[in-house]
Amino acid sequence: MAIDVTWKWSLVVPLKPLAVAKSRLATAAGAVRPALALAFALDTVAAALACAEVADVTVVTDDERAGAELAALGAFVVPDAPAAGLNAALRYGADRVRARDPYAAVAALNGDLPALRPAELALVLREAAGGQERAFLADAAGVGTTLLAAPRGSALSPAFGGASRARHLATGAREIALRRVPSVRQDVDTGDDLRAALALGVGERTALAAAGLLIAD
Repeated sequence: MAIDVTWKWSLVVPLKPLAVAKSRLATAAGAVRPALALAFALDTVAAALACAEVADVTVVTDDERAGAELAALGAFVVPDAPAAGLNAALRYGADRVRARDPYAAVAALNGDLPALRPAELALVLREAAGGQERAFLADAAGVGTTLLAAPRGSALSPAFGGASRARHLATGAREIALRRVPSVRQDVDTGDDLRAALALGVGERTALAAAGLLIAD
């Protein structure tokens, strides 16, 4: 029986309140940190919405400013009703997506991928659609996860945070082994990560927020 890979994906993107987001960037970014966190999310969502494989994006956040700006881009924005951490927020977002469309294929995507390229995201999502099991993409360090996809009829069951690559493997998710998708792997938690993202080429909002920011070697 042939596998239907023609569907488009509904993405769920989590975002902490800007006042506390990206705390590990505090040393490198200082007072610019909240603006960078917002810019990361805006560039990520804008790129995702431009991806041919994406039907819609739902952002889970309690930050009013970020929510308004992300909604203006075309994202659905829902509050973090569980208020119980990252994975609870992602499960809630997935539930909200499937309340709109019970047959939606859902993928969780990190909100800190400022270099994200729509074409590279499309490659990852097409690869995820090629199987009937959950699938994930490891981050650039090979330790965490930047995307977790659940095809139609599958629960998302996210296990993000820290060494999530190993946890997603342990839950039976298939690892996506594509090599030439660096923009989908390069999340930003530290000054080193930001420097790597800038080298790839970030979106216009991140470029503006980071302008003049000196990231020490």
